[in-house]
Amino acid sequence: MTRFEFNTLVVQHTESLRGYALHFTRDDEDANDLVQDTMLKAVTYHGKFKEGTNLKGWLYTIMKNTFINNYRRFVKTSGLVSQSDEISNAHLVHSAATNAGENKFVMEDIKDAMAGLSEEYYIPFSMYFEGYKYHEISEHLQIPIGTVKTRIHVARRTMKKALNAYKYERV
Repeated sequence: MTRFEFNTLVVQHTESLRGYALHFTRDDEDANDLVQDTMLKAVTYHGKFKEGTNLKGWLYTIMKNTFINNYRRFVKTSGLVSQSDEISNAHLVHSAATNAGENKFVMEDIKDAMAGLSEEYYIPFSMYFEGYKYHEISEHLQIPIGTVKTRIHVARRTMKKALNAYKYERV
């Protein structure tokens, strides 16, 4: 395959790459930059592409790896200094003096998130967290095992949303 033919095939995937980039960035301009970086890398390293393999999958892999590398670079450079007067609980890990004290704040946030659960989700979730098996929780609460699993799943999702500030901690 000539370089021109390869470049033509790559350009044909621009729209699907843009949609995939929006999945990562959730911003039009950042998505355009990511697509541009991906296409540049694809054209630069076209010799590494094996003809007959999935070009779209290869481009998606390049994009995913580019996004991850850019994100890691961003975290390293931007996470060093905070300009704000207050540092949130989730960012205490990045403060100048780290000690085990931030664990207290994290646990408080977890307790607050659990307290936000309704009783029908809190009880199965806390029992599961304490080590009970699904069937034991089902027998104790006298509800079907599928209901137990659903309530634990919903509780996890709710807690994940409540603790979203800790999402990218310790990358």
